[in-house]
Amino acid sequence: METDVMEELLLVEAEIQEVQDQIKLLLDRQEDLYKKQSELKALLKECEEPAAATIDSTGVIADWSGTFEWDTLADDTRFNIFGISCYRANQREIINALMSGRDVLVIMASGGGKSLCYQLPAILRDGITLIVSPLLSLIQDQVMGLMALGIPAYMLTSTTSKDDEKFIYKALEKGDADLKMLYVTPEKISKSKRFMSKLEKCHNAGRLSLISIDEAHCCSQWGHDFRPDYKNLGILKIQFPHVPLVALTATATYKVQTDLVEMLHIPKCVKFISTVNRPNLFYKVHEKSSVGKVVIDQIAEYIRSSYRNSESGIVYCFSRKECEQVAKELREHGISADYYHADMDVVAREKVHLRWSNSKLQVIVGTVAFGMGINKPDVRFVIHHSLSKSMETYYQESGRAGRDGLPSECILYYKPSDVPRQSSMVFYENSGLQNLYDIIRYCQSRRSCRRSAIFRHFGEPLQDCNGMCDNCAYGTELTEIDVTGHAKALVHLLRDMHEHEQRATMLQLVDKLKVKMKELGASSKPTPDLKKEQLEQLVIQLLLDRVLKEEFQHTAYATNAYVTIGPLWKQAFLGKRIVKLEICMAQKQNHNRNNRVSKRGRSSLLEFKLDELRKEISSSEGGIFPHAVLSTQQIALLSTKKPTSIPELEKLIGKLKAKKYGRRIAEVIQNYVEVEQPNCEATNADEGNENEGTKRQRKNKFPVVIESSGDEKD
Repeated sequence: METDVMEELLLVEAEIQEVQDQIKLLLDRQEDLYKKQSELKALLKECEEPAAATIDSTGVIADWSGTFEWDTLADDTRFNIFGISCYRANQREIINALMSGRDVLVIMASGGGKSLCYQLPAILRDGITLIVSPLLSLIQDQVMGLMALGIPAYMLTSTTSKDDEKFIYKALEKGDADLKMLYVTPEKISKSKRFMSKLEKCHNAGRLSLISIDEAHCCSQWGHDFRPDYKNLGILKIQFPHVPLVALTATATYKVQTDLVEMLHIPKCVKFISTVNRPNLFYKVHEKSSVGKVVIDQIAEYIRSSYRNSESGIVYCFSRKECEQVAKELREHGISADYYHADMDVVAREKVHLRWSNSKLQVIVGTVAFGMGINKPDVRFVIHHSLSKSMETYYQESGRAGRDGLPSECILYYKPSDVPRQSSMVFYENSGLQNLYDIIRYCQSRRSCRRSAIFRHFGEPLQDCNGMCDNCAYGTELTEIDVTGHAKALVHLLRDMHEHEQRATMLQLVDKLKVKMKELGASSKPTPDLKKEQLEQLVIQLLLDRVLKEEFQHTAYATNAYVTIGPLWKQAFLGKRIVKLEICMAQKQNHNRNNRVSKRGRSSLLEFKLDELRKEISSSEGGIFPHAVLSTQQIALLSTKKPTSIPELEKLIGKLKAKKYGRRIAEVIQNYVEVEQPNCEATNADEGNENEGTKRQRKNKFPVVIESSGDEKD
């Protein structure tokens, strides 16, 4: 009797604990939904307002797209110095707000043109602009590009020469040197009293005109890439309260935005939030083989077959060791690749970065240390060899593709066994596991639009994908398998192990489960026989559904991730929770999508020659990057219009570039029009088996066509 009562009491106490756990989960979910509700209401309010109008903290609507006194000078600078034919979304409005002396928070997708938002006002405003940026490689890229445009920009970092440092400090203190933009890392603000002293003198003399903080999400502990030195940047607004400050980032959730405004002391800032949508990017999740060689073979074959003109790409890896191994194996497959990570010697790392930026190296294999805010616009593909740690991180990393607006691909190789590697690295971060589980849901989904997952994560209204993700572009045949028995067996197994004070990693658990299912199959009704990878997928699915959970233990050499029962284990234990697993049976290719993404691989002969010219000029001009000479869009425009005089070039690429490079560009185009194009057309005619009369007709008409049409296709 007493034993029966004790057993019943234990069951009741266990159920009470389960109810309490469920109540806590529901309360947490309720809090998340209230936050989401507030974000969506704010977003709806913004959508109902005029497109270019912004409400500031005082409740006043400011139309930043209106007419301003600096419009003519701004347009002239944009086109004739930067060579940019028109503003992108929100750029003009942001520039006008800064020129009006307002603090500004900019959330703009990679490739949206954040740099122009502070570089153009820096030129228009009197004085020096201070730009805080987290990565040396980005700073070097931008300074080199600005100097090539004749803009006096300098950087003050650990690599700055003594002569340059002396020049910069004198310019800050005395104001008698030509300095317009100064790039520093956040460490310079937080650790160099000498620098801050000189900056205060510059400000007191009225020469500090603007402060820009790039990659501002690094300020927030809730951001996906928090950096301790960034949290000290609030001192800038305290010391220089009347200098306009602009904070820019590609990704910031509502919580991160609130944190930034508070930390940087810009409560009255104007917010400009652009869409996270990158319509030119194709998103795909590729099933990753458990055999490392197979994965490399697949990646190498994809690069060789899709990018035969050696278009640039990035491969992201989990560890530094993995970077070196992947780069080595890609080279063995005949692909020009090298690695980049934080353990490398500074000189060696910079050499790799420059080779890749100059398109002398096709693929750079890096950890997350590489690429934040990179300045290379023509990256055609970004491949994740391993799982990223959050949706924000993946969006930021994959967003380095296609910054020139041309079709590009973002491919993530995913296998469930990669999850414990990441979880053991992020579990101690704020919301680290939750952020990781969000990107895992993105990977595990075989039906939902990838782009919609990004919209939902960042609290944006859904937009049409237009077939630019694998789930929308491919016809996938899925079948659902009832794995309720497997889930029940898993929970039974974990409870037994817990009672015997045993633990298991995911891989160990899967091996034990296979044995247990064989035992159960011999004594009860048959259950579906699942492969090892499918059992791993089931474990991950139960983790996401909170039936299971991860626990972590440190050893002398590593942190191990173990799987145990989660707060919602009981229904699965009793077999009352129906669990189904989606299995992919077949996938059909959408050839229209393939053509749309890869069409930039087919360049005309003139485009090829202009590309060779910009590489030649970049090498002879002290190492500036080819895209700083001519952008990919400018090459396409020149190939279509075929200008052969300086005045014609000025109308297409601006006065500065026309003056510096116009003669050589015109020579290449003139030679093409007079010699190469007739030869090409004659060759094409021969290949098309046209009769001689038709060929003579085409040759006779050719001069007329050239003069009458500027957009003839080659």
